[in-house]
Amino acid sequence: MMNLKKTWNGKYGKSEIITRKNSTMERVEIDALKLHDGETKKYSECGKEYGITILGGKCSVTGDGFSFKKIGKRKNVFDGTATCVYIPRNKEFTIKGEGEVSMIVAKCPSEKDCAPRLISPDDIIVKSLGKPGWQRDAHFVLDERCDADMIYIGEAYVEGGQWSSFPPHKHDDDNMPTEADTEEVYYYEFDKPEGFGIQMIYSKEGDVDETIKVKTGDFAEIHRGYHPLATAPGYKCYYYWVMAGKNRGFFMTTDEEHAWLNK
Repeated sequence: MMNLKKTWNGKYGKSEIITRKNSTMERVEIDALKLHDGETKKYSECGKEYGITILGGKCSVTGDGFSFKKIGKRKNVFDGTATCVYIPRNKEFTIKGEGEVSMIVAKCPSEKDCAPRLISPDDIIVKSLGKPGWQRDAHFVLDERCDADMIYIGEAYVEGGQWSSFPPHKHDDDNMPTEADTEEVYYYEFDKPEGFGIQMIYSKEGDVDETIKVKTGDFAEIHRGYHPLATAPGYKCYYYWVMAGKNRGFFMTTDEEHAWLNK
């Protein structure tokens, strides 16, 4: 089975983290982008929509008919809510660093014509989810409020010693309105260099059964299966998530062995 963990070393330029060739994913592709002041990167792939989420720093995103100048307010992922740009299919665009900037560029196939949109930090919806033992602050970034085809983006913050995505859930069956067939990718950072978490990905059939140690810079592919995350005590965890499917939103089923915890 292909390795479900990929790692970004934080180098400058464009790092192609998740592609069709190196992953199990059929929809989601991920670039990690780190630019110097004034450095530019151009994207011109047809038939794909994009979600550009700034991890820290400022940039400008410009293209035919749109220009988002010097956007981004936080210094790093632990310094406030995100800034994100949605780019629809068949739109060439250029990203320019306004000082040093880091971001995740997620892309997936699209058959829908939409409008470019800037999602500012004030647009982010923050919800506290879970119960003691599995609590997290969920940040909804590029969600149903933004007209898009498949892409759906958010962030989450988990205190040390807590679980997240728990009780375990999955979203890999097309069984609406209960469950959607939606791929997902996680990206992790921790508030201390030694921080780590444990990411599980498993299926009832047993053909997927992975337990992965994750640290800052790691990505996990969730093509299918349940995917709970545990954060080591003493280390706060940030994780970015991007989902892609025709039914955008939280349509998922809980592992029935643990569903009683939701009562």
